[in-house]
Amino acid sequence: MKNKLINDFENSYKIEKHPEIKGIQIIEDKNNFPISWLNQQGYCEYSLYLEHFKGIETKPTQAMTTGVAEHQKLEDKFKETAVPTTFDEVLESSKEELAISREMFVISPKYGIRGFIDEIWMTPEEFVIIDDKPGTIPYPSTINQVLAYCLAFKSKIIQDEFKDKRKIKAALRERGTDNIFWMEEFDENNQKKIEYLINRMQGLFEGSKPFIPTKNPNKCNKCRFQSYCEHF
Repeated sequence: MKNKLINDFENSYKIEKHPEIKGIQIIEDKNNFPISWLNQQGYCEYSLYLEHFKGIETKPTQAMTTGVAEHQKLEDKFKETAVPTTFDEVLESSKEELAISREMFVISPKYGIRGFIDEIWMTPEEFVIIDDKPGTIPYPSTINQVLAYCLAFKSKIIQDEFKDKRKIKAALRERGTDNIFWMEEFDENNQKKIEYLINRMQGLFEGSKPFIPTKNPNKCNKCRFQSYCEHF
C-alpha cells in the first residue's frame, strides 16, 4: 500500500462564473456545481436557493467548523507519508498494487459536477471512493453525494486515453475512524439514480424546476437559514 498525493488537478477547461448563482461555474456551455451541494439538497432544497440564489450568508454551525478542522487534520496526517504523483501515474501503478489518495479533484463537464473525493483506494481489481461523514447513518443525501463522486470519477477514467474498466464502489466512512458503515457497487442502477438527481439539480439552476422546501420540522428548527425562510 502506498499513499499517493495527486498533484495535477489543473484542467484546460475554460471556466466562467455564473452571472447570478454563487458557486456555479459555466464549463463547456453547461452549469457546473459542487458535488457537496447534493448533501444540502437532500437536507432542504430551498436552503440552496437562499444561500446561492439569494446570496444569504450565515455563520457556520459548530458541526461545520468541527468538520472542517477534523478534515484538515486527516489531510495533514496523510501528507506526512504521501508521495507526490500524477493521476496518470497512480492509475497505472494501481494495476499492480494498492494506492490510496485523498482530496482527489474530479470534474465532469458532461454532467456539470465537480468536487474533491475525501479518499480513494485504487486496487488492481477495483476503485473504492470514500466520503467521510460524522456518525454512522447512511442518509440518502450523503449516499447521493458519494454516488456523484463515483459518476465524475467514472467519466474521467473511461475517456479515450484511459478506458479503465475496473469496478467502482461507493463507500461512507465514519470520520476519523476505519469504520466503513455503507458500501455499494456503482452499478447501472446507481448511475441512473444519480443522473436523474443531477438532471433535477440542473433544472433548478436553469429555472425549469422549483426549489422544494423540506417538510420536516426538525430540519427547520436546526436550519441556519430559518430566519430568512418564508416557509419556516
